Amino acid sequence: MTAHAKFPSPYDLKTPVGAEGWEKLYPYYLQFQNSLRDKEDGKFWFCDSQHWPSPFKPFDAVTVEFAVKCLGQYNTRHYLIPPANGVEYRIHNGYCYMSPVAVAPELIAGRVPHFMERAGYYFQNWDRLLANWDKKVRANIADLEALNFEPLPEAVPLEWITAGVGLDNTYALMETYDRAIQLLHKTWQYHFEFLNLGYAAYLDFFSFMKGQFPTIPDQAIAKMVQGVEVDLFRPDDELKKLAKHAVTLGVADALKSGSVDEALAAVGRAPNGGEWLKAWSEAQDPWFNFTSGNGFYSTDKYWIEHLDIPLGYVRDYVVRVQRGEEIDRPTEAIAKERDRITSEYAEMLDADARAAFEGKLGLARTVFPYVENHNFYIEHWSMSVFWRKMRELGAIFRDAGFWKDADDLFYLNRQEVRDALFDYGNGWAVGAPAIGPTYWPPEIERRKKILAALATTPPQPALNNPPDVITEPFTIMLWGITTESIGRWLDGAANTTKLSGMAASPGLVEGRARVVRSADELGQIQQGEILVAPVTAPSWAPIFGKINAIVTDIGGMMSHAAIVCREYGLPAVTGTGRASSSIKNGQMLRVNGSTGEVTILS
Repeated sequence: MTAHAKFPSPYDLKTPVGAEGWEKLYPYYLQFQNSLRDKEDGKFWFCDSQHWPSPFKPFDAVTVEFAVKCLGQYNTRHYLIPPANGVEYRIHNGYCYMSPVAVAPELIAGRVPHFMERAGYYFQNWDRLLANWDKKVRANIADLEALNFEPLPEAVPLEWITAGVGLDNTYALMETYDRAIQLLHKTWQYHFEFLNLGYAAYLDFFSFMKGQFPTIPDQAIAKMVQGVEVDLFRPDDELKKLAKHAVTLGVADALKSGSVDEALAAVGRAPNGGEWLKAWSEAQDPWFNFTSGNGFYSTDKYWIEHLDIPLGYVRDYVVRVQRGEEIDRPTEAIAKERDRITSEYAEMLDADARAAFEGKLGLARTVFPYVENHNFYIEHWSMSVFWRKMRELGAIFRDAGFWKDADDLFYLNRQEVRDALFDYGNGWAVGAPAIGPTYWPPEIERRKKILAALATTPPQPALNNPPDVITEPFTIMLWGITTESIGRWLDGAANTTKLSGMAASPGLVEGRARVVRSADELGQIQQGEILVAPVTAPSWAPIFGKINAIVTDIGGMMSHAAIVCREYGLPAVTGTGRASSSIKNGQMLRVNGSTGEVTILS
């Protein structure tokens, strides 16, 4: 990386043709401000395409708002993590850019006792507080489920008159919408209550091991906390159980063809079919509240609403079971490897260091499972319900003539939805047409064209001057952004046959490349291929039995993709920066998940 090398300023980046005016889709506080150019150009920003790989529809930006705001509050105001505050974030040309906020060096020491007291209380009472978290999150999901949007009636119900309610139906409609937004905000507050502490405990153990063994591979440390049983894997486990059950009951052939309704009807006609259908139904609540995306976009498809997705996975598993293949995760082998490497390093420590090692590792193993486990309850289950409720509201607007499709609601930002609700209620109240049916259809079409234009131009991986050395541990662990990866971004594709990234999950394999840019393309994957993607979602695990390895553009050792791959025993190289744009479908690859190297063989 040359001394003068830098990324472009957001103020110098051109707007893609056809996307002019994109700025008005998002709130002012999500945009770079000309009045702050000197300050904002002085910061390094990276594109978080790991969590938000596509341009935001206006409403969908609420996910980055609430997620990153809540991440920051736990670092900065709850636990006072000594070296780290939150993360600043902006949307530019439809993509999310982030800049971590460090604590001033002179303030770090003063935060230490507060962190020890606050975080220490959680660590010492982890099981009790986590059990309480589970109750809170399930109650919050139930509150979301209970929301009911009703179209405005011809007149206020007579019983409201005789009961002296003194309110009209618009009040309930707007109150329900406000309630939905507040419940979403609460969802993301709960999301980060434990998450940063899970990472902090692992980072403490990681730093200890680096201090004791400076040359220890990052992957060796990660292996010591692998072998976790978390609910994030339950949806996939349920599909495997259903596949095995279908073979045992003799209904496998009935499942193999036709639509969902046709397959289920065929099973119902078969002997023992009722037993399998009962298991299929029981698995759906809650485990089919699972998306093939990551939960951050209204366009994500949830199994519960698209039963062809889980049924397709069950069909694949059935074929493998009938061939006599093992479809379960290699949990025993992973645990054995965890115990082996843990024992080897422990034996090299003296008594004092051994005690510290056992304490830090014990804490990491206790708290780290939350890093994956929360994902099902928040990104999948909670967001499944939230997006469904917003579509119900969108359908009311559709039926009132505000737009053509229920999903058109997502082309408004969350404040505009509230304005549209008042417009709808105002027209109803005064007995005159609302303005929305004439205003929103052409405006939504204009916004659709802007979003389509934004999607034609990939985001810059970063903005402005990078630091000389990346040392911030979360940036490295979660996003895989290192001094070396930044150098690769700036230097471009100097080597056209070899890529380097994070050695995320061990193993050496070869296979044909399958480049996948969205969950809709997962069905194209063939047995033995190597999945190459900008980023993967944990919910892609059902296709792991088909592929030989995974290569991604972004992601560190502790990204979801890396953790899930290790738990499934699948080689992975993350954070390559350019794999999905450099590798073509069908090319022969060699993936070394132990060294982080990807070689294009032909």
